[in-house]
Amino acid sequence: MSNFLSQTLFKQDSKEIVAEFSSDAEIVFAHGNSLNILQSCPDGFAKLIITSPPYNIGKEYETQTNLNEYLKEIEPVIEQIVRVLAKDGSLCWQVGNFVEKSEVFPLDIFFYPIFKKLGLKLRNRIIWTFEHGLHCSLRFSGRYETLLWFTKSNDYIFNLDPVRIPSKYPGKTHFKPGPKYGLPSGNPLGKNPSDVWKLMINEWETGLWNIPNVKANHPEKTLHPCQFPIELVERCVLALTNNNDWVLDPFSGVGSAMLASVRLDRKTMGCEQELTYIEEAKRRMNLLFSGHLPYRPLGKPVYQPTGKEKVSQIPQVWLQETVQ
Repeated sequence: MSNFLSQTLFKQDSKEIVAEFSSDAEIVFAHGNSLNILQSCPDGFAKLIITSPPYNIGKEYETQTNLNEYLKEIEPVIEQIVRVLAKDGSLCWQVGNFVEKSEVFPLDIFFYPIFKKLGLKLRNRIIWTFEHGLHCSLRFSGRYETLLWFTKSNDYIFNLDPVRIPSKYPGKTHFKPGPKYGLPSGNPLGKNPSDVWKLMINEWETGLWNIPNVKANHPEKTLHPCQFPIELVERCVLALTNNNDWVLDPFSGVGSAMLASVRLDRKTMGCEQELTYIEEAKRRMNLLFSGHLPYRPLGKPVYQPTGKEKVSQIPQVWLQETVQ
């Protein structure tokens, strides 16, 4: 079992929240344009940059524009992101799809050449899947987003032990003749995950993460319309940073990435131009400090209906129509 799962899930010691970066700060909520804020930050300070940029889909906090124009506008921010990323650091860039007249434009495909041009190296392309969302009528309903994990060099942080998962067959033994014949062939801490994640037992093994998106009935739901689940960030923080490292979210919204970082004893900085979201992020951080943060624990199974709930039963009117 992952070492993380045995740790305390909630209350943290209170820490000071400041408004701009400094080397001795621990939590930074920077209000303003990401480009301007990042330009004032030092080179290579962040060990992990994890974010979900505006998707250009017309959310309340963005202005929808031509796709090429959108990419052109965000590229200077990406250049600053790469500059402030440590040489042994990682970038996790999570995006969905831009949709126009029911035509899908996968944003990760459009972003990849920008990062490649800046010298980053793609380590994994992870699919995050969720079971609920908007329903489509002219195409299949979208139920996934993509997380691109880049590193700045070939020398990067990757901590395997904190994110190992239970072996499916822990009793498996070496079968070839030799000194290890008959001894356990696995690792007592669990097996090495792969790049597809689906719930904690399977997710590291298959490359697909089945994590509920933050909708109306999710315990972490806030006023933000497009919110990061905390557990999605925790997995990246555990694997790609060490204690006391800096974690940066240049589009921090209501602070989910920062909450995950503080919970795991990292320093963290978020950039956000919407003051309302910063205030909500601060409120959530204080709830974390007091032990009252609504939170869905890492690896918790997705709820499966029993069939007894009214909403999981076939409506009687449908049954009557079928009979007729």
